[in-house]
Amino acid sequence: MSAPKVSFEFFPPKTPEMEQKLWDSVRRLEPLNPSYVSVTYGAGGSTRERTHDIVRKMAAETSLKPAGHITCVAATKPEIDQVLQDYWDAGVKRIVALRGDPTAGIGTKYAPHPGGYAYANDLITGARKIADFDISVGCYPEVHPDATSLKSEVENLKRKFDAGATRAITQFFFYPDVYFKFLDAARDAGITQPIVPGIMLQSNFKGLKRMADLCGTAIPARIASLYEGLDNDAETRDLVTAHVAAELCSRLAEQGVDHFHFYTMNRAGLSLSTCRLLGIKPEVQAKGVQS
Repeated sequence: MSAPKVSFEFFPPKTPEMEQKLWDSVRRLEPLNPSYVSVTYGAGGSTRERTHDIVRKMAAETSLKPAGHITCVAATKPEIDQVLQDYWDAGVKRIVALRGDPTAGIGTKYAPHPGGYAYANDLITGARKIADFDISVGCYPEVHPDATSLKSEVENLKRKFDAGATRAITQFFFYPDVYFKFLDAARDAGITQPIVPGIMLQSNFKGLKRMADLCGTAIPARIASLYEGLDNDAETRDLVTAHVAAELCSRLAEQGVDHFHFYTMNRAGLSLSTCRLLGIKPEVQAKGVQS
């Protein structure tokens, strides 16, 4: 069996120290030759400018193929269109188009920004008018907190693909059957495009539990038990996290999945360890980004 394809997600740093850590992770993961990498926004669209700067720098100074996250929150259509045009002009040909979390925070009611794109499918339609972007979108195998059912989640995803999305990246999950049930529902709805599993590499279990609760991801009791007593043992937590992620990927690969999107938490070591366990080794030399 050939090694699977991978892609990585980073988040924009808030301090000079965190920025150094980000670029160190970029440098270390670049030789794995990922299919693409993405850079998120902060909650409610915060860190937007920092995200744009990082994405443009990646395009200019590395061999990576960066995708900038674009959300509908807190921006008008002209403002978003200008970002899209600037990306294209800077050589950034990929985006991740998302509705985005409410500006008041996850769990509050979403309201479209006045004069903005209301939902991800509207954003995709607008992006397609500007340039021929490669467009990734999000989906929730365990159903988005705002969705009423699996059926409505799939219908929303179908609208995104009908608008011109290239692929979907899932929210993180731990049960393989959850992914395959969602994939079957999507295929039954006529969706033929790739649906790439999102794999979480968060070794802080309290942080993982908090994120899982916010997005509705179930954590198996077996996995929770592996982290018991490790609050002050980061090294062992990292080993457990890489093992759990690689085991999940292997089970998915056994049923034909050949691309994984890793939520790196800007920590190269966990991504490198997991990739090694999956038989993925460096292919190219990094250009050596200067922070």
